[in-house]
Amino acid sequence: MDVEALIEACDMGLMALGAERSLLCEVEGYPIYAYMILSEQSERTVYLSAGMHGDEPAAPLALLELIEKRAIESTCSWFICPVLNPTGLAAGTRENYQGIDLNRDYLKCASREVTAHKAWLEGKKIDFAISLHEDWESTGFYFYEINQVEDRPQRYQRMVEAVSSVMPMEPCRVIDGHEVREAGWIYHGAEPDEPKNWPEAIYLAAEGCPLSFTFETPSSLELPLRVEAHQLAVCAALRICL
Repeated sequence: MDVEALIEACDMGLMALGAERSLLCEVEGYPIYAYMILSEQSERTVYLSAGMHGDEPAAPLALLELIEKRAIESTCSWFICPVLNPTGLAAGTRENYQGIDLNRDYLKCASREVTAHKAWLEGKKIDFAISLHEDWESTGFYFYEINQVEDRPQRYQRMVEAVSSVMPMEPCRVIDGHEVREAGWIYHGAEPDEPKNWPEAIYLAAEGCPLSFTFETPSSLELPLRVEAHQLAVCAALRICL
C-alpha cells in the first residue's frame, strides 16, 4: 500500500470539506493527522477512525471513499482519524514499527501514536463513535456495540440489511471469545477484556462516549467487498444512530 498517497488523499478530501487539521505526531517520516469539522446545524458529534492495524487495509480505504463521496454531512460535527498506524500499513503488520499493538495501548500509552491521539481526544464530547477494522479469522461481517444508554435491538436488523448485499454476517456463536447476541453482533460492556490492555473503544467509553460501533470485515474476502461493506455499514449506522 502506498501509505503516503493514502494520507495525502484523505488530507485533500477532508480539507476540501472544510476540516481543521491537527498534526498528532510524525512517526518514521509519516505524519499522523486528526481532523475536526464543526457544524452550525447540530451539536451532535461523530468520531470515525481507521488504520489502527496495518494488516487491515480495507478500513482506511473505505474511510477515504466515504470522504470522497462526501458522506461526511454537515448535519453533525465530526472528529476523524483516517490513518492511525501508518508504519503498520506500510509494512502490512498489525502492530506499529515498534511491535506495539496500538489497539491495546490506550491505558499504558507505550506508543507515540496513542499518546498523541489521546492528547488530541482529551476534552472532546463524542456522541457516537465508529471504528473500522478487519478480522483474518472471520468469514462474515460482525460488529461490537458498546452502549451505555438506551438498548435498541432493532438497530441490528438494519445493520444486517445494510451489509447483506455484499457479505453475510459472521455465523459463529462465539467470536474472539465473546458470545454473540445475534449472528455477527457482539454486545460488549464498557470494561476491557484485559484490564491492562485497553482498546480505543474502551478508552472512548471511559471518557464518556455513550455509544460506539466497531466494524469488522473478513480479510479472507476480496478487498473491494470489504471496502464496500464498511461503507454500507457506516452509512447505515449514521442513519439509525443519529
